[in-house]
Amino acid sequence: MLARLHCTALRAYRIHRHGGPEVLELQEIPRPRPRPDEVLVRVRACALNHLDLWVRNGIDGHAFPLPLTPGSEICGEIEEVGEAVGRSLPGIDRGRAVVVAPGVSCGVCERCAGGRDMLCAGYGILGEHRDGGYAEYVAVPRRNALPLPTGLSFVEAAAVPLVFLTAWQMLAVRAALEPLEDVLIHAAGSGVSSAGLQIARLLGAHRIIATAGSEEKLERARELGATHTIDYRQGDFVRRVREITEGKGVEVVFDHVGGEVFERSLKALAWAGRIVLCGATADPHASLNLRAVFYKSLSILGSTMGSLADLHELLRYFAAGRLRAVVDRTLPFEEAPAAQRLLESRAAFGKVVLTVGDPTEALRRPGAEE
Repeated sequence: MLARLHCTALRAYRIHRHGGPEVLELQEIPRPRPRPDEVLVRVRACALNHLDLWVRNGIDGHAFPLPLTPGSEICGEIEEVGEAVGRSLPGIDRGRAVVVAPGVSCGVCERCAGGRDMLCAGYGILGEHRDGGYAEYVAVPRRNALPLPTGLSFVEAAAVPLVFLTAWQMLAVRAALEPLEDVLIHAAGSGVSSAGLQIARLLGAHRIIATAGSEEKLERARELGATHTIDYRQGDFVRRVREITEGKGVEVVFDHVGGEVFERSLKALAWAGRIVLCGATADPHASLNLRAVFYKSLSILGSTMGSLADLHELLRYFAAGRLRAVVDRTLPFEEAPAAQRLLESRAAFGKVVLTVGDPTEALRRPGAEE
């Protein structure tokens, strides 16, 4: 390990023990030297995700490799290239602006070769299984460094990789949402749901029903493609879904809340409907009426991340202006604990992004200058 370290130091947030925002310790550590197949990325922006909170708080029965630097959604510039990386390949030269794919896999097994790298036995996520982007520099595999789409700033691009990849896997792959189907998207203000709204629209959904807890969030959901909105504080969302769909229910429910919301969402499904789940931010436990599941031919689908190939495809949609990053606000790197408190408060709509270094540089759109 020591052979891989520069004498040059960098600043990074380190988690040595689980707890509240106070366990995020800003430290000076040696700068990593990229392995032969890696690149060193100078971080310009890193978006927050609920995964950061789970890593910080800890999860019963799961051991994280502490000490650890969190942060899965990273954007920046290539600073150094590993000795085995072909320098003639496009997109790897020093100074190139890149989006970092958050998932790391072996790259050679059957699943990786078949474009299902998120199912690789060695799959991991930056900021969860190895050091992530709450740092001035991060070393990542060369295949994880994707060219920044034209027209996007570092901040905007940091708001893309994990949430849009997750939402794409949920709707396009696992649920196989078809044109003219109806979809219910919970917690519209979250990063993954703000992505899900746009992807549902892109895939040609008929009714896109969004839930949230404030009129401000519901209005923003409508701007992203929601055709109908429900304030979950004002009544039973299942009844409203039935009213909107004229008694049919929706073909797809998009959920990452879990608990009671998941239980009730089954009642909002049409016959042969699918509920797809990527997380359980409220409660990981739910009670199900199994008779309803088999009698109505319902499908319960788990979903985690997505493939590297899918992220390449998604970035083309951003370059074409068909998808857009949703950034609630930016905060300087030094305010990471405050940024996590903001994320926990659920006050944000879309992504909270840390700018690392000069904030003006983080808002620059490199592709537009070439």
